[in-house]
Amino acid sequence: MLHRCVANENRQMRLRTVFYGYGTLEFVLEPKMPPKKKKSSKKVRKLTKAQKAKLQQEEEERRLREEEEARLQAEREEQERLERERKQKEIERLELKDLERRDDELNELRHLLEENHAAVTKWKHDAEETVKWERYMRCDGAPDPAVQREINTYISLWQDDPETDITQVLKECKLALQLVEDLEELLKKASDPLDVQKYQEALINLQELIHCKHNLTSEDILQRASENIDIETGNMQTVVKDDKITLCLWANFKKNPRFKGLNFEEVGLGFSLPQKLAVSDITVRILHTRYDHLSTLARITHQGIHTPSFRCLVGDKEIFEDVVLPDQEKTAEGKGGEEDNNAMQQQKADEEVQSIQESEGRKSVASIRSRKSSLQLSESRRSQIQTQVEALGAESDLINPPSPPKTTDHGTQVVDLMQYTPLGGIFYYDVFYLPPQAHKVNGWEIKQLSDTGLKVFHYPTNEFNLDDKVLNRPLVGVSVTLPDFVVFLKTPQVARWDTAGKQWRMDGITDVSYEEAEAKISFKMDSFQPFVLMQETYANLPFESWELRPLGQDSAVFTVNAAFINLSITIKDNLCMLQSECEKGLSHLLGKWMRGPALQKAMLNSGINIFVNEYTDKCISIGDKDPLTEYAAYEQMALFASACAFSLSKWNARCGPEHVVLQVCEHLDSSPVLEKTWSLYLLGAQRCQKLEITEKSETFSPDFYPGSEFHSTFIHMLQDSMSPDGVARTRKSHHLFIDTVQTLLCATRPLVYSKSVCDLSNGLQ
Repeated sequence: MLHRCVANENRQMRLRTVFYGYGTLEFVLEPKMPPKKKKSSKKVRKLTKAQKAKLQQEEEERRLREEEEARLQAEREEQERLERERKQKEIERLELKDLERRDDELNELRHLLEENHAAVTKWKHDAEETVKWERYMRCDGAPDPAVQREINTYISLWQDDPETDITQVLKECKLALQLVEDLEELLKKASDPLDVQKYQEALINLQELIHCKHNLTSEDILQRASENIDIETGNMQTVVKDDKITLCLWANFKKNPRFKGLNFEEVGLGFSLPQKLAVSDITVRILHTRYDHLSTLARITHQGIHTPSFRCLVGDKEIFEDVVLPDQEKTAEGKGGEEDNNAMQQQKADEEVQSIQESEGRKSVASIRSRKSSLQLSESRRSQIQTQVEALGAESDLINPPSPPKTTDHGTQVVDLMQYTPLGGIFYYDVFYLPPQAHKVNGWEIKQLSDTGLKVFHYPTNEFNLDDKVLNRPLVGVSVTLPDFVVFLKTPQVARWDTAGKQWRMDGITDVSYEEAEAKISFKMDSFQPFVLMQETYANLPFESWELRPLGQDSAVFTVNAAFINLSITIKDNLCMLQSECEKGLSHLLGKWMRGPALQKAMLNSGINIFVNEYTDKCISIGDKDPLTEYAAYEQMALFASACAFSLSKWNARCGPEHVVLQVCEHLDSSPVLEKTWSLYLLGAQRCQKLEITEKSETFSPDFYPGSEFHSTFIHMLQDSMSPDGVARTRKSHHLFIDTVQTLLCATRPLVYSKSVCDLSNGLQ
């Protein structure tokens, strides 16, 4: 019992002992009391009067400080409110002032543009008449490609001409190639479907006849091959070259089973053969043409007959808009209700624009806005006009636009000519039976004539198994030194010609080897076929930066830092000159003056593509900009290109789709532009203004520059801060210089296809 009580004490009870007088002992259990708290030894000290006074003073100062901050905040807010009201009133005042002079400014701009356009149109018409007169006065027998009867007669007579001498035939081929270029120009300008079909047929017939003549001259040389056998090899090898073609021929007389191949060192071409062909009675031909007729055939074939077009007003130039053919109408009828709605909106916009056209003829963007400045375009119409502006910008041949992507069947890698561009001409790689050799007897030459010409040696032979797979098919090889008149920015791609499908394909090409130091590429194919070297069409886009800087009266330089190459185009009157640090492949272009369209075509043929067309945005993601605002900017930049410098601004990507921002400054000498002289300008559909921010500002702000005004046109906005000498220089600008600058800007579209705008577009996606 005692132990039990003690155990309870440890938990909740305590044991108390009680003694009585008679010696009685008793144990009592009682609840355990909590221990008493000890009194704190520290005493609360009372504040003195001085301390209390100090605390009160600090509290009063804090209250006064808060009241002062609240008062200052209220004053700031009031000042900000007043400043906003002042700015709003100032904006309203400037807008009212701009509205009062809007019609005068737009009319003045329209007058300048129309005056220049009329002068350019007259000059071009006179130039065309001069060309026609010079052709007539030459009396050299060359036909007029615009006259179908003359071109058909020329083709028939040349086709019946038995001449096979290589020198004379190549001379005739040069004339035919000039006719091909003339037909391409006519096809570019043709709008009547019958004319388009007529020019296309003449073009294809003439191209095929040129190749047929090359076959005839090759046959003539091979029939006399036994007279020119090489003593060391026992075979015949020869090279014929001019500025248009390179012809390499090899005739196998020795039939050496150990023969592997041959290199034509002087022209950088070579081939290799399997043993089966080395012992065959064959001849090998490599014909390199600097021109490309097969890609033209591929585009015409898969693009179909060029759709007719009518001229649509966008700016002060005529732009082509496709006309829907009956087959296309049937396709369009199957579209959904949403597309029908868009079509109705587009038709309404078309009628509005057409009504302006009918009443005032062909005018500029300023003309349209002076009559209907608040014209609202639907999204489908805006996209359509943007396509038209892109089509206007690229002055390249309309018969050679990149074709739409093609689907592949059974693994066939069909080349998308929108993504890749053939460069350096075509390499025809053929194998023929060795023709019967000519013999000379008593001063007479006996030669066997053939109606079929060179007989193709079919390789591989028709050895098929049950699965239709060719047995024992050794590959044939070829090596090519890259042509010295083109620039390959990356490793070139190789494509072979599919004769049946009339298209380029990248399958069937193996063992590709590229030696960059020697600029030589080697590969193998399973058969003898024409092949071509290709590179990405838009490898240079988007631009890293750009600048248009004046060099004097009617002279400027357009500098572009592209993705792979930096170059500049100097403009003087209506002539352009290309300059670049990269001389390899461009020696035939650098430092030479030529007209803008000719330089653009030459640059494209040389692999330097900084130009855009209606298909560019399918390959390059760009920012959305109002096409009318963009085109109006190019129009007015060209007007002031003799006195003002223009450059890329990073804020162009942040100002929204309805506006463009660029750097501008007056520049009256040929020295580089100083960084501190640039100013930013915001261009919109309704007005233009000078911005308060700079290129180094942290954030974008549309606030206008203090002391500046609003204007309805870009040129009047620039005039506010220009000197009298600068304004006078712009008024003296020649119409051909203005047209050349505007064409170059429309062809490159630097306000859209620049890195900052494209990077923003990619980020939003």
